Amino acid sequence: MKVSIGVGGAASGRQRDFERQVEYVVEAEKLGVDAVWTAEAWGHDAIAPLAFLAARTERIRLGTGIMQISARTPSMTAMTALTMAAISGDRFLLGLGASGPQVVEGLQGTRFRAPLSRMRETVDIVRLAFAGEKLAYEGSHHRLPLPGGEGKALRLAQPGNPNIPIYLATLGPRALEYTGAEADGWLGTSFTPAGAAAHLDFLRRGAESAGRSLDDIDLQAGGTVAFGDDLDALVAPLKPGMAFTLGAMGSPTTNFYNDAYRRGGWEEDAGEVQRLWVAGRRDEAAARVPDRMVVEANLLGDEATVRARIAAYRDAGITTLRVQPAGADMAGQLETLGRTMDIVRGLAEG
Repeated sequence: MKVSIGVGGAASGRQRDFERQVEYVVEAEKLGVDAVWTAEAWGHDAIAPLAFLAARTERIRLGTGIMQISARTPSMTAMTALTMAAISGDRFLLGLGASGPQVVEGLQGTRFRAPLSRMRETVDIVRLAFAGEKLAYEGSHHRLPLPGGEGKALRLAQPGNPNIPIYLATLGPRALEYTGAEADGWLGTSFTPAGAAAHLDFLRRGAESAGRSLDDIDLQAGGTVAFGDDLDALVAPLKPGMAFTLGAMGSPTTNFYNDAYRRGGWEEDAGEVQRLWVAGRRDEAAARVPDRMVVEANLLGDEATVRARIAAYRDAGITTLRVQPAGADMAGQLETLGRTMDIVRGLAEG
């Protein structure tokens, strides 16, 4: 099992903490972390931080977690990915996602309709570019060149690079099946080892339909890692974030994160937290999140308990543990990350 981390987020630009994040990634690389993923919500974009990190690191892989397919044309996505692979020494991982209706329609000004077919077309065009082919494509959402105009099918001036891995952040059953059939990796959320079938059954079905298996896909999932003997004290700070995921990561009618938790066995709880959040009762929504839900979606407790949780992710089929190490400051986060790396190595050796 490998380990990956994330940096950035919706509020990261406001915090102006970029230099701190760079230092954190540099130290994480020394600890043996395999990859870092940059968030792209409504704050920092996903690419600019990675370009800077490419110059400050040597080994760690650099992934977009995720680039929103609505924010760029497929050709620009491909150009950006090829550029990042070139300047990073082929350490770049292209992570793509559909985002949700509030961001797509509210921020990007694009209708959030048929997200899966948009994803398919984006990946198709990106792969044409990666292969060094002319970008000639006839889809429902993208047509290259545009009919009736003066354009012609173009081949990018950059050399092709078919080895750039494509990771997809998907949650719905059909999207998971597509990921299993086509992607190099999966960026999982709303995942618990106990409810792994809610995601992995669909990924497996898609993989098998394409003559592949789950072993062909890097499955990344995880959560917050925090060490301590007082489990209640570790759970409480994570409840507001879980309530935000269940209630705000999408619209009241379209929330893929909430739906995934429902499929994973949290039907009543996910629905009630969402109802309270949408009604503006956010403190009540956070209080309504069950302790067990937080525990199962994260890695919390003393060292033996965290070891058992990491083993549960591994045994469920997760190949890369994506973690958010807890800590009062960067030193604390790095201490948590170092202990996590030691446990992962110990499990591999044992």
